Amino acid sequence: MKTTCEIMVQRVLPAIRAEIARVIISERGRTQQEAAEVLGLSRAAVSQYLSEKRGAEVDFSEDAQEEIRKFTLQLLIGLSPAEQVAGMCNICKYVQMSGWLNKNEPDAGHCVLCGDRETH
Repeated sequence: MKTTCEIMVQRVLPAIRAEIARVIISERGRTQQEAAEVLGLSRAAVSQYLSEKRGAEVDFSEDAQEEIRKFTLQLLIGLSPAEQVAGMCNICKYVQMSGWLNKNEPDAGHCVLCGDRETH
């Protein structure tokens, strides 16, 4: 059995990063280099997210995409490192609560950091 954290780090976090990169570039007209700087990644990593070599196996709901979009706008305005971590944690929790985890990994254990996850 994989823990929720393992699943989220292996599958969901790359998909969140890919969606953030897409929003920065496609919706905000920024460059891959700017997206890389915002995400703290290399430009090559951003390129892999955009070409779906990384982070392509999760389809987010419209609601989850909207939460990621809101967080991306906050990232572009500027957040402290602590605020960035809290924002990513909130997106992760949102995806867990949206039912994605239950649908795609029904045997996953709960996250000991986030507490018991609700099921939908």
